[in-house]
Amino acid sequence: MLRILLLVLQLAFLGLLYLILFGFARSLLRDLRGAERMERASRTGIGRLAVIESPDGEPPVGRDIALGAINSIGRNVNNTIYVEDDFVSANHAMLTFRGRSWFIEDQGSTNGTYVNGHRVERPVALSYGDELTIGRVRMRLER
Repeated sequence: MLRILLLVLQLAFLGLLYLILFGFARSLLRDLRGAERMERASRTGIGRLAVIESPDGEPPVGRDIALGAINSIGRNVNNTIYVEDDFVSANHAMLTFRGRSWFIEDQGSTNGTYVNGHRVERPVALSYGDELTIGRVRMRLER
């Protein structure tokens, strides 16, 4: 009788373990599919920045920069969007797509980040057509 009880407990433990692993695998697949959707959306164009003014020429005026879901902007070459301007901090701002909206957030830059001429103090939702000013570089958010 004791052996049967031990066997039932072992099988129950094994079943529980398989249920936990199945739940973990399902969650992992859901996250991977979500990341794939975001990547696909960035390739199909969830947005772009059109460079309107760039005194130092990097990025060049007229250039369209394709945007992914998360974009770092700054003078450090490791940023997603490299801006060569003495008025731009190494890690100046973060431009992210959350849900159905774009958000810009200043990363503690010295000279600030501006949207349509207004300084950004906290994360701000953007609309297509809004102008971002990072240092002396102006860019417009477009579809």
